[in-house]
Amino acid sequence: MLRLLACFFYMSGYLIYSLPTLSKMKKFNKEVPVAERDRMIHDMPKRWSRTIMRITGSNITIQNQELIPDGPVVFVCNHEGDFDIPVLLGFIEKPFGFVSKIEVKKVPIISSWMEAINCVFLDRANPRQAVRSIREGVNIIKKGHSILVFPEGTRSKGGPIGEFKSGSFRLARGAEVPVVPVRIKGTSEVFERNGRLIKPANITVTICQPIEAEIHKHKDLNELAKEVQQIISNK
Repeated sequence: MLRLLACFFYMSGYLIYSLPTLSKMKKFNKEVPVAERDRMIHDMPKRWSRTIMRITGSNITIQNQELIPDGPVVFVCNHEGDFDIPVLLGFIEKPFGFVSKIEVKKVPIISSWMEAINCVFLDRANPRQAVRSIREGVNIIKKGHSILVFPEGTRSKGGPIGEFKSGSFRLARGAEVPVVPVRIKGTSEVFERNGRLIKPANITVTICQPIEAEIHKHKDLNELAKEVQQIISNK
């Protein structure tokens, strides 16, 4: 219970504390190179994420970061628990936005930070809006930013990895960038499998061999989704 309360109060307090920085980020000089701008804008979310994970008491191991290519990529990751995002934001070196459900856009401050780091909000119940969101994501990637997707669409909560939806791969196909499969293990042990309380867990993030655009552009999207799901499941 103490860790849960500590996480809640830290998250709430830090979001308020971050408001002046958020205001500065919105006015950021667009002439700064994309990679440097992303690094600077992501600095506060990264520190916030790392502190959250320290509060949980978890041990986090990141494997194979050297495999991440230079330039924009689409990270494709299984979705195990609520703490996936702070682990990935905090400990993957390359900055990225991510695809989130549209409901999060109503959450004050958090949604503004998500927009600042180039997240995309997706309404799965509205096919037209979903198509617009994919186009928005492709444009973001073409500008040099990376995006992470959870193609299962929901948390597995430590169970078997669910079916990967092929639509998530349209981002990489449309932007012609590498797909980087990512396996995350252990985040459900922090919260979902602990009676909705927080306890320390051993968490491992494994970066898998990227699939270059020249290779995946020749694959059927359903075939690509199954291939990436298999790669991640085997890690």
